[in-house]
Amino acid sequence: MASHSSETRRLDVITVGRCSVDLYGQQIGSRLEDVASFAKSVGGCPANIAIGTARLGLKSGLITRVGDEQMGRYVKEQMGREGVALDGIVTDPARFTSLVLLSVENDKTFPLIFYRDNCADSAMSEADIDEAFIGRAASVLVTGTHFSKPNLDAAQRKAMRLAKARGAKVILDVDYRPNLWGLAGLAAGEERYIKSDKVSEHLKTILPGCDLIVGTEEEVHIAAGSEDTLTALRTIRSLSRATIVLKRGPMGCVVYPDAIPDAIDKGIVGKGFPIEVYNVLGAGDAFLSGFLRGWLKGEPLTTSATYANACGAFAVSRLLCSPEIPTWDELQYFLKHGSPHKALRQDEAINHVHWATTRRKQADKLLALAIDHRMQLEDMADKVGAPRSHISAFKRLAIAAIGEVSAGQAGFGTLLDDTYGREAMFDAAKLGLWVGRPLERPGSRPLEFEFTQDVGARLVEWPVTHTIKCLAFYHPDDPAELKTGQALKLRTLYEAARKVGRELLIEIIAGKHGALTDDTIPRALDELYGLGIKPDWWKLEPQVSAKAWDNIGATLARHDPYCRGIVLLGLEAPEEDLAKAFGAIKGHGAVKGFAVGRTIFNLAAQQWLDGKMSDAAATADMAERFASLVDLWNKAHG
Repeated sequence: MASHSSETRRLDVITVGRCSVDLYGQQIGSRLEDVASFAKSVGGCPANIAIGTARLGLKSGLITRVGDEQMGRYVKEQMGREGVALDGIVTDPARFTSLVLLSVENDKTFPLIFYRDNCADSAMSEADIDEAFIGRAASVLVTGTHFSKPNLDAAQRKAMRLAKARGAKVILDVDYRPNLWGLAGLAAGEERYIKSDKVSEHLKTILPGCDLIVGTEEEVHIAAGSEDTLTALRTIRSLSRATIVLKRGPMGCVVYPDAIPDAIDKGIVGKGFPIEVYNVLGAGDAFLSGFLRGWLKGEPLTTSATYANACGAFAVSRLLCSPEIPTWDELQYFLKHGSPHKALRQDEAINHVHWATTRRKQADKLLALAIDHRMQLEDMADKVGAPRSHISAFKRLAIAAIGEVSAGQAGFGTLLDDTYGREAMFDAAKLGLWVGRPLERPGSRPLEFEFTQDVGARLVEWPVTHTIKCLAFYHPDDPAELKTGQALKLRTLYEAARKVGRELLIEIIAGKHGALTDDTIPRALDELYGLGIKPDWWKLEPQVSAKAWDNIGATLARHDPYCRGIVLLGLEAPEEDLAKAFGAIKGHGAVKGFAVGRTIFNLAAQQWLDGKMSDAAATADMAERFASLVDLWNKAHG
C-alpha cells in the first residue's frame, strides 16, 4: 500500500512511542527456551493501538522510529496495509528496529524479552515530533513507558504541548513495564508491577496535562504512588481532571469521569465478557483501541466501555497482539450475535469475519494466465521428444508475457505449480503478480493432494502472498460417497489454509461429469458452504445461461458476502467462445475476472517445445493472445 505521507487528511488519533517487531512462540504451553518457531507481527503499545483504532474505523497515525532494514520496512508496509498514516514513522539509519520475543508458557505465565538496547524507537527525540503532523490530530496518545528516558520524555512532552495548544485531547496509557524503567532484569519482561517512588513522582508530572488516563490497578498504583486503589484514584483525580478508566481484566472496567466514589465499582461499570484467557499480552492495547473508538466518536462512556471490553476479550482469546485486534465489522458481529464459545478463537463465524476484513487488499479484478498445467505440458514434451525439464523454462516465458501485458498494473496474475514453476514464481514476484498455486494431484477424482496429504505442513513454506488453488471435479449429482469424500478433502484444505493464513481459491468443474443446468453450480456451492467452507475465491466454468449466473451470485451473497469473487476458467475454449462467455456475465458483479491457460499458451508451447519457435516469438505470441483476452474483458466489463 502506498505511503500516506502526501495526504493531509484529518486524524482522530496519533499515538507516540514504542514500536517493535513481535516474534511470538507458536508452541503453546512451552518455555520460551523450548520454542521452535515464531509468528511475526507489529508490536509495541502505541503501534498496536494505531492499528487497532484504524481497524475500528478511526483515522490513526503513529510517531516512532524504525531501522533502515527489513524489519523496519516490514513495520511501515504493515502499517500502510492497516491504513495507519505513516508521516510520523522516522527511519533511523544508525539503529535496528526493536524486537520482542514472547511465548505462552501457561495460562498465567507469558515470558517476553525486549531487544531494545540502542534500538530505533528508544532513540526518539523532540525533532521527531512534527508540529504540522500533530496539528492534523483530534487527539494524541502518549505512553508511560516512553517517559522512562530523557530523550523519550522530551519527545512525548512536546507532543502533549503541541496537542494542547491546538485544542486536541491528550490520552495517557500508563503502560507500565518495570524492566524498561531499569527496575528488573533482562528476563523479567513479563513483570507488570514493581513499586518505585521515582517512577511514581515522574508520572505524576504527566497527569495534569491529560484528558483521558487508562491503566490497570497496578498501573494506577504506580501512577499515583499508592498501592490502595481508591487512594490511588483519588490522588490522580487531585492532579488531573481527566476521565480515568480502570481496567480490571475479566471483571471489565470502571470509568470515572468526575469525582472518585467511595467504592471502586461505583463508577460507570463496563461489564466484562466471559471468555477463556489464552494470552493476556496485547489485551490492554485492544481494550484501549475499543474505548477510543467510542470516546473519540462521542459515544456514551457505557458504550465506549462495552467496545473496550469486547476488544479486550478478543485479544486474550487469541495468540498474537495487533493481528488479533478485531475490525469494526467483527466487533459489531460479536456484539449482535455473541458467541457460543468462551474461546473466541474457536468461533468459525467470527474468525471468518476477522480473516476477511484483515486479509491483504487486492484489486477489484483478477486477470490471470493459468500456466499451472503439468500433465498437458508433459504430454506435449513427450510427443515431440523434448526433455520435460524444458517445461520450467517455458513457464518463465509465460510470466514474461504477462509482464508485457500487465506493465506493472494491479489486477494481473498467474497460476503456477511447484513441479515446473519454481523459477517462474521468482519472476512473478519481481513483477508483483498475484500467484495461485495448485495443490490437487492433476486429474484426480476423487480429489487427492499432490506430493503429500499433510497440506498444512507444506503450506507453511509458501509465501503469505500466494493463494492456494485446488481443483475438484465435483457435481451435486455425484454418488453420495464420492461427494462426501471430496467435500471432506476440501474442508481439510480450508482448515489448513486458515490455520497458516493463506488465501484459498477453489475451482469447481461439474460439466465434465454430469449435466450443467441453471442450478448445478449453485447446488454444489450450497453443499460446500454447508460444511463451513468459505474460500476467498471461486473459479468456475462458463455457465449455460444468465439465470445460472444470477443463481450463483445469489448463493455467494447468501453464504459469504465477504467472498472476493469468481474467476472464469477457459477449458481450452477458442477466443470467440470466451468472448461470448465474458459477455454473458456482464452485470454480474461477483465475477471479477478470468484465469485462462491453454487458449493462450497451447500453440506457443507446442512449437517452442518442438524447437520451431524462439523464446522471443513464444513470449510475443502468448502476450498477444493474453492481451486480446484482457481487451475483450475490459470491453465487456468497463
